[in-house]
Amino acid sequence: MKNIRSKYLIIGCLLVLLGTSCKKDFLDTQMDTLPTPETIQTTRSSLTGFANAFYAPLNNFVGFNTLDGSFFEAATDDAQQTVTFAQGVIPFNQATLSEANPSTEVNKYYASYEGIRAANFFLDYSSNWRAMITKNRDTVTDVTNYNRDKLFIAAYRGEAHIARAFYYSELIKRYGGVPIVTKTLQQAGNDLTVARSSYDDVVNYIVSEIDRYKDSVVVNWKTNGFSDQDGRFSKGSALAIKARTLLYAASPLHNPSNDLSKWARAATAAREVMVTAGLGYALHTGGYGNYFQGNNALNSPETILAIRRLASNDLERANYPITTTGGASGVTPSHNLVAEYELKGAADPANIYANRDPRLAETVVLNGSTWNGRTIDQSPGAFDNVSKANTSRTGYYIKKFLAPNLDLVNNATAQHQWIAYRYAEVLLNYAEAMNEAYGPDALGPDVASVLSARQALNLVRARTGVAMPAVTAGGKDTFRMVVKHERRIELAFEDHRYWDLLRWNDAAAILNQPIQGVTVTKNANGSFNYAVSNVATRIFRSPAMYYLPFPRAEVVRSNGSIVQNPGY
Repeated sequence: MKNIRSKYLIIGCLLVLLGTSCKKDFLDTQMDTLPTPETIQTTRSSLTGFANAFYAPLNNFVGFNTLDGSFFEAATDDAQQTVTFAQGVIPFNQATLSEANPSTEVNKYYASYEGIRAANFFLDYSSNWRAMITKNRDTVTDVTNYNRDKLFIAAYRGEAHIARAFYYSELIKRYGGVPIVTKTLQQAGNDLTVARSSYDDVVNYIVSEIDRYKDSVVVNWKTNGFSDQDGRFSKGSALAIKARTLLYAASPLHNPSNDLSKWARAATAAREVMVTAGLGYALHTGGYGNYFQGNNALNSPETILAIRRLASNDLERANYPITTTGGASGVTPSHNLVAEYELKGAADPANIYANRDPRLAETVVLNGSTWNGRTIDQSPGAFDNVSKANTSRTGYYIKKFLAPNLDLVNNATAQHQWIAYRYAEVLLNYAEAMNEAYGPDALGPDVASVLSARQALNLVRARTGVAMPAVTAGGKDTFRMVVKHERRIELAFEDHRYWDLLRWNDAAAILNQPIQGVTVTKNANGSFNYAVSNVATRIFRSPAMYYLPFPRAEVVRSNGSIVQNPGY
């Protein structure tokens, strides 16, 4: 992936040259600017350049800077944005989403079609790739490089199909059915608009792309001798995209009749990630919080797909406490979330955070936490006193993903890799789908089933550094609530919560509740008291907000092929 990062500037120029900038109508399936594939110089290097182009839009899907330069969780019940001038979250929190005010999520709409267009163009452009890589080359004396190019370009063409599947999966979770565009060029005079497909049709298209091309991509770039290519779509990431897509399709929002065959199909897809030879995914053994630090995820068997980033301190500047020099407080976890972390041992009346699920201390900076070289004390008169301007309104700060003790005064930087898909999510996807299809303890009719729903979920709870007690009780309905809880805790701040609430049809009930925080006072003996209070109101407009509005400009440009989602 190093070579992909180094070519982003070149890719950007190529995309503009080819008319695929974000200002273009991405549903326009005719390339109406020059040069065309007939006039571009056909070289081996141009093949590689265009094979990298469909990766560039992935930068728009990095979840820790997706909304107001920080985490999307501020649009959920798990967090509150502290920065008063942050505008991107307001349409979600106050239900002002509209076709004229579609929020910054609209960037992902354009980025998705940019990626699809780049993938389509590469597939068209490279259709004669075998001749292109032999042109002006002695394939005998240059056999090593020639064989490498054959491997790379064949894999890249498969990756283009997987990229299309990824971008469509991101579109349908936001908008429902969308237009499916599979060609870059059409004959002059053809209709340039593409009709909107149904949600189920797009799901089937995603699955067909992955099933047809999953064996065309590399199983693992790390293990085949080309680790510099690691980070491209692989067989594992292709299967993970399919598994998540089918889980969403089986969920109540998209499966109102509760067709159990859809849940069974989702379970089978998740199981495929778990058992396919050569993938070898496993839970990280270095500790829960350690997994999200620096480059650790890149070398972990838990990672299925990571979107790689250059070193920076943007995440820390946005989310360090305001009382840490250079910090802005940013997105602060809610007490709604913190209260969900289970007790692992006996309750401590003197410390409400003691003996909790270890993932709490790895995810959230709590009052009394040691953070950035000091102990956080938010009581009146203390250094982190919440009466100071722009301190956390909830009494908490984000810890997960942030590098500790980063010297912002001297502009120190750290690595931050966004983990788009990881094995723990696959286990939880499998647990949810298996429970709905067969119950928490059955293996289902497929003898290849490797785990029950309960066994899969308990693997996540038993992971190194967490070791939470196994869940033993409960039938299907009770276990459903256990799965929802476990996803909230394990996947906190990984851009799952909002979309989970939507697909479960839980958003109207949950996102109309106030955000809670704690006010801290200190006793004479140095212990703390915590008073829970409401710190922000939320409004979720149902049923409209279960989907996002299409940008008004796209509705107008479509000449009727896109009908706006209801309620906007």
